[in-house]
Amino acid sequence: MSDAEATSSADDGESTFTVIVAALANLGIAVAKAVAGLISGSSAMLSEAAHSVADTVTEVMLLAALKRSGKPADEDHPLGYGPERYIWAMLASIATFVGGAVFSVYDGVHTLIAGEELGDPLISYIVLGVAFALEGYSLRTGVKQVRREAARLRVPDTYYLRHTPDTAVKAVVMEDSAALAGLLLAAGGLLGGQLTGSGVWDGIASCLIGLLLVYVAWVLGRSNAQLLIGRPLPAAMRAGVREELTSVPHIVDVLELTTLIQGPTEILIAAKVDFRDMATAAEVEWACEEAEARLRERFPSVRRVYLDPTPGRGQRERRAGP
Repeated sequence: MSDAEATSSADDGESTFTVIVAALANLGIAVAKAVAGLISGSSAMLSEAAHSVADTVTEVMLLAALKRSGKPADEDHPLGYGPERYIWAMLASIATFVGGAVFSVYDGVHTLIAGEELGDPLISYIVLGVAFALEGYSLRTGVKQVRREAARLRVPDTYYLRHTPDTAVKAVVMEDSAALAGLLLAAGGLLGGQLTGSGVWDGIASCLIGLLLVYVAWVLGRSNAQLLIGRPLPAAMRAGVREELTSVPHIVDVLELTTLIQGPTEILIAAKVDFRDMATAAEVEWACEEAEARLRERFPSVRRVYLDPTPGRGQRERRAGP
């Protein structure tokens, strides 16, 4: 196994653990919230139950994404299965929208229009407290992974979370953060109803939870859509790729550079390269080998490098003649 493959396997293993922790936490929380919502009659608690169910479905899809995207390349899929991760992650964001956001907004609007009969909120407060602790632990697991990866890449944590191609970790961190905010909203709705005797506060909390989930689903859906369409490396990394290529003996210039993120640890680089005019075929071949080695050393996630020897502008002008 190469160093790049070992790194990819380790990263996928860590992402899988992060997603499993989140899935188990959300499954238990969903059941508890549903029971508490039925006992207390709180629409915000039922919205939170739908939120946790949606999160659980999301994490199951993310696990499927991690498993299927890790399959090795074969004859039918010569570039591997990396992009399949983003298809499943896209479906997960849709599940968050349909399963959580739509139900929460509907239930909140229904409560505001029809009202609700409030029951004993004590069980709901207990469930919210336990859920907050479990969601906090799940979020802590995801944040620790984000910090490790950001430190390894020497970028700020927020920058890594915003731009990371590992959408499984991004989904866990965003959904757990939204879950903690949703728990506070649900608690506020319960407290408002308890103090005023009106279910309006509970309905408002439910609607706000739904809108929060709409935002999370939109951000995750947009991130996965960009990666499915084809997202290049950041500008700073593209500059680094050009720097490495032009530092190789016999390479004069990089005429055209294409980079493509195929997965969290899968980068494809293709370039039209101008070689020294007097370079022999053997020197060009070894220059290509050295260029690939240097790129893999500087950027361990590089999995495929394709270099196309191309005449430079001066050669083209001379060939065209007067």
